[in-house]
Amino acid sequence: MPPTTLAVVDLGSNSFRLQIGRVEGDQVYQLDTWRETLRLGAALDAKGRLKPAAMQTALACLARFRERLSGLHPSAVRVVATNTFRVATNAREFLGRAERTIGFPIDVISGHEEARLTYFGVAHELPRSLEPRLVIDIGGGSTELIIGRGLQAERLESLTIGCVGMTQRFFAGGAISAAAMKAAETVARVEIEAVARGFAPGHWRDAYASSGTAMAIADILEQNAFSPAGITPTGLARLRQRMLAAGHISRLRLNALKGERAPVLAGGLAIMSVAVAELHIDRIDAVGGALRLGVLYDLLGRTFDEDSRAVTVERFTERYGIDRAQASRVAKLAVTLFRRASPARDSRGEQLVEWAARLHELGMSVSHTGFHKHGAYILQNADMPGFSSGEQGRLALLVFGCRGGLEKIASWLHHDDVRAELLALRLAVLFHHARTTIAVPRVRIETGRRIRIGISPRWLAAHPLTDYLLVSQSAPIIEHFSRQPDGSWSYKIYQGLDRNLTIDSIDCELRLADVYDRINFESQDSDEAVTLQTEQIDQ
Repeated sequence: MPPTTLAVVDLGSNSFRLQIGRVEGDQVYQLDTWRETLRLGAALDAKGRLKPAAMQTALACLARFRERLSGLHPSAVRVVATNTFRVATNAREFLGRAERTIGFPIDVISGHEEARLTYFGVAHELPRSLEPRLVIDIGGGSTELIIGRGLQAERLESLTIGCVGMTQRFFAGGAISAAAMKAAETVARVEIEAVARGFAPGHWRDAYASSGTAMAIADILEQNAFSPAGITPTGLARLRQRMLAAGHISRLRLNALKGERAPVLAGGLAIMSVAVAELHIDRIDAVGGALRLGVLYDLLGRTFDEDSRAVTVERFTERYGIDRAQASRVAKLAVTLFRRASPARDSRGEQLVEWAARLHELGMSVSHTGFHKHGAYILQNADMPGFSSGEQGRLALLVFGCRGGLEKIASWLHHDDVRAELLALRLAVLFHHARTTIAVPRVRIETGRRIRIGISPRWLAAHPLTDYLLVSQSAPIIEHFSRQPDGSWSYKIYQGLDRNLTIDSIDCELRLADVYDRINFESQDSDEAVTLQTEQIDQ
């Protein structure tokens, strides 16, 4: 039964927010919301690391959120992290602790995915319309520009300017000067000018702005009679003049100016003023919704088989000309094998294996030679609506490991789930090497400290090429993993194959080439995000 309550936690650069919604049909109604202003975007040191004190404050906040989330099913909760966790050099360290504290996985989402979800949330707050709309979302660490129709975003950009970062850089301590404002506007103009052509008035009919910055500016303009309604160029100019006259945020006296928003108002104003000028906007209406509502509706879609990730996989299949029949054959068998290889029911793993199988040949659009390497690179770096950075990384890992030697990803093989996923995908690809429908044998898979694969000798005798491929894939074998003092993993390699045609290995088969490309998959967040780095290794 689909959940009746959904929750989202937004780990933003300015604040952490918890929002809980009640599901009625295809609608989500807000039940509860909680916000704590942390400004982690301003808590990065000179090396781009989150400061220890800021991490402790953030963890304490997440502990409080956990209490409110208790009792909710994991499928009904999604925790997303945005710009600060995309750029902090020690984000991985914090996110591991954060996951344990809040009790749910944390997805670090890309700028484009943040933009897509923001538009999705705003679109649910507005009357349905097929007219093109512009949405601007100024966050603490980034600014998103989106054009869309109905519920579908069509053009997305994420800029690395936000109200927290701009305030820290140009208005530190609260001082507001004409020189500082001009410098901040120049930085914002450089970013916005680069994408302005694609967001010019000819591409949209109405303009909207979401986020706390937009709502705060709109309230200030209207309640101080700077603008009759909405955000306008004239209203922004009057607010700018008032702020410069005050000279310091502590001396600024304005109706509707809230204490928690005041410290970052100058940075937000600089970005909004430049956006309005560069995009030639006469009026912007501030709306609610935004990222958190977008995540809630995205979660709702997943519970009703309207998963945006499935749509993305389908679009990639079409875009890269993937052989649908072959992809379906491999996916069906891979999921079956994964269920046998995984000791516990793992619906998330099944999804990833199926999607990886359906996309494992997308690199053939680049070249048949090394297609798994091309496919992994595309999956790691492409914009994939609905997928978190961690999910994209896992798909890239699986596609990269679907053929060839496994030494290139050996450090990942100590994960039980990764081994099961790779084993299922590699066997499915191998069995369907002839690219035609076959009578697949029953494959016995025993997992534990050792992985044992049993296949009927009679079937193998009737399929000598498959027999040969299985034998060639099985040796040498990874026998033992151990973590080294520097955090790396070492392994011992032993030759061998059980000649009763049962492949017998502890972790997974490994085949070394004289010269090969190594792609290092380095965890970026607790959702097993991976980064690809290609280098030539001579053995």
